Amino acid sequence: MQDASVIFHYFEGLTAPQRNQFDQLKPLYEVWNEKINVISRKDIDNIYVNHVLHSLGIAKVMPFKKGAQVMDVGTGGGFPGIPLAILFPETEFFLVDSIGKKITVVKEVASALGLKNVRAEQIRAEQVKQKFDFVVSRAVTRMKEFYGWVNKSIKPASTHDLDNGILYLKGGDLEEELGELRKPYSLYDLQDYFKEEFFETKKVVYVPIH
Repeated sequence: MQDASVIFHYFEGLTAPQRNQFDQLKPLYEVWNEKINVISRKDIDNIYVNHVLHSLGIAKVMPFKKGAQVMDVGTGGGFPGIPLAILFPETEFFLVDSIGKKITVVKEVASALGLKNVRAEQIRAEQVKQKFDFVVSRAVTRMKEFYGWVNKSIKPASTHDLDNGILYLKGGDLEEELGELRKPYSLYDLQDYFKEEFFETKKVVYVPIH
């Protein structure tokens, strides 16, 4: 049975409130998953590695700055947005999904955790008018299609070490899929950051927009 200690191992220097928020994730999702299935039943015991730590892989590639604005597209039950919002309390996160009951879970979890830096809305990514420093997501569709959804949602002026763009969690052999994109990209292997077997084929795909 996993607990939040795996998070504390890889992310040292968390505040007591942050550690408490990470501790609360499993019981909160267990309660909500009984009502609205946002994590597969067999996966809920592995939530800290397969969902929370996986989401935080983005943080190893891009430590978001104070005041940065990040949109999580196809957030489902709140991944990667909720774990990232805990880790970066001074970054603003906008979590969107086209399925209303999933957004209900996101709002309830964010409220229970006291996350003031999270907004959530049932909306399609293409309909969002606001612009962001980064768009994050966890394998909701092929990258070429995803790029088409969100490339107009990225601010032109960058303030981070990486230019503004997409940070996308994806697994497996990505050569063909990223070839379709016909854009520059970088791959970051999560096994370089996390030792768990789950991460052997998992990557963060970074696509700068401008």
